[in-house]
Amino acid sequence: MLYNVIIWVYLAAFLTSCTADFCNWTGSSFTDEKGPGLVLQVRLRCATGWIRWSSPGQALRVVLEPTLSSTLHPTVCIKPSPSLRGVNVFIERSGRLKLLAMEKMACFRADGDHGPMPVIYLEASVQNAVSWRRRSVGLKYELTYPRTGASPDQTGLEGDLCRPCNNTELLMAVCISDFVVRGSIQKVSHNSKRQTSLIHVSVTRVYRQHGSLFEQQLKFTRLHPMSSPSWSGHISTLLQCHIKPGEGEFLFTGSGHFGNAWLGCAPRFKDFLPVYHSARAARSNPCDFPLD
Repeated sequence: MLYNVIIWVYLAAFLTSCTADFCNWTGSSFTDEKGPGLVLQVRLRCATGWIRWSSPGQALRVVLEPTLSSTLHPTVCIKPSPSLRGVNVFIERSGRLKLLAMEKMACFRADGDHGPMPVIYLEASVQNAVSWRRRSVGLKYELTYPRTGASPDQTGLEGDLCRPCNNTELLMAVCISDFVVRGSIQKVSHNSKRQTSLIHVSVTRVYRQHGSLFEQQLKFTRLHPMSSPSWSGHISTLLQCHIKPGEGEFLFTGSGHFGNAWLGCAPRFKDFLPVYHSARAARSNPCDFPLD
């Protein structure tokens, strides 16, 4: 397997360029009866999409270069399909490949020689080339940028995700995060294998959410036979952030990855109010936020 310095980037004769629909790619390594080529190269230009690799050959190199990218280095999350088992997934960093531990999802921060463009490298076993002809493997990818709702980073390459948001980041987070909810922490569970923590949240107000990250439930009591709606959900973050249950109401913001909520800025609601009032008085708030 390829763990050391990768020189194939400079061997253009061995790279086969592939076209895509900007977001997604479907292709095969077997272009003729002779067998797979050495490396297929794919370029995708969206923040989200998927890859489906039929009859995998030796390797597939995927460059993610979204047209709306900036000088900020995005965090990339990859969700493998069950069929991806047996294929090694690497990230390319400064001429080297770093193996990702792929379970349900893996994330990494883009940096290195390619600037903000993340590079994913998939390697199939040459010894099993015959059996690969009958298989199709795939994965989904998502890119997010710092502080638009923090993203998971299982490779530990973004050490500031545990840092509390400053006032500017907080005001922006309530405007552009995938979810903004107010609620309390019921409990926190930890998963040392995946290096993540799961925050169980009881939600009193949903300001915004994309998808069904938080679900509404109906509760019945003897004293109140009429149903009373309530919301609940789970928010993931890094184990290294050492999240603990806290009293009071919090304003949770963050990003959604493959149907799961990931923590961004999360101040106590009472601490958020003076920040927002000051910004509104100075007309520096990036958006209006409902306070009722």
